[in-house]
Amino acid sequence: MNSRRTKSVFAAVSALAVLALGATACASGDKASTSSGSQNASAANPGGGEKIKVVASTDVWGSVVTAVGGDKVEVTSIIHDPSADPHSYETTASDAIAAKNAKLTLSNGGGYDDFFSKLADQATGAQKLVAVDIAATGNENEHVWYSLPGVEKIADQVAAKLGEIQPASKDAFTANATAFKGKTQELLKKVSGLGGSNAKVVATEPVAHYLLDSAKVTDATPPAFAEAVEAEQDVPAAALNEVKQLIAGKQVKALVNNAQTTTPVTEQVVGDAKKAGIAVVDVTETLPQGVTDYIAWMTKEVDSLAGALK
Repeated sequence: MNSRRTKSVFAAVSALAVLALGATACASGDKASTSSGSQNASAANPGGGEKIKVVASTDVWGSVVTAVGGDKVEVTSIIHDPSADPHSYETTASDAIAAKNAKLTLSNGGGYDDFFSKLADQATGAQKLVAVDIAATGNENEHVWYSLPGVEKIADQVAAKLGEIQPASKDAFTANATAFKGKTQELLKKVSGLGGSNAKVVATEPVAHYLLDSAKVTDATPPAFAEAVEAEQDVPAAALNEVKQLIAGKQVKALVNNAQTTTPVTEQVVGDAKKAGIAVVDVTETLPQGVTDYIAWMTKEVDSLAGALK
């Protein structure tokens, strides 16, 4: 994401404020979690026993942990608002308390959610997982939640760590991860080869890079365009003109648009695509409003891409 999008602004909380508010936040439970910008995804544990407290940097990773941990985990996702920006998020008192009590943390890494490193430091007794490191894509693109093979590796690591924390439930975590991966495999089969005969797209940002790669779709976006948008810099006129020509000449099948980034340039190229009859495929960096399941979200993203490439 970049900071030009319309977003909620969260105030920084000092270490002194964290200590002063600690008792109140603990007492108010979910209310504090909600007001802080965190999302608590806990549920009653029919089997009894203490749930494993997990803190994830975004609801994308929180949803993966929930899929693997089931009713044996209590997941707090720090970023769960589509308008919040992981690059500029300021942690709150209840974020710090959640981290302190966590037994497992899962961040994206790769420079995407640097705010989380401070929280993870407070989780002194927790197992710590970093998605980028686990996915090991060999690519500098940090948006690894669009790498289905990478997400499978992460699900396995989540199951392994949860099993270490709660050995009695190890088999359940492994079974949940296996079921989750069965669904990602179905998505991989669905997306594989969608590109057909050298299909090309342009993108406002390289967010869906790994999904396009799985689909064998060529991203024809000029590097100077993508780099400028990601760096929140002015797009060079030549790069913008090249994108506009690709769209106007219908040399691409679709425009892949990061719906959570809005700038005058992205609005312009989205408008150009619609006028030219080029499909616009909206992708996001966090779960859309009302969506809590990774597989459901990714299925919608794959279906949208498939429809645009027909």
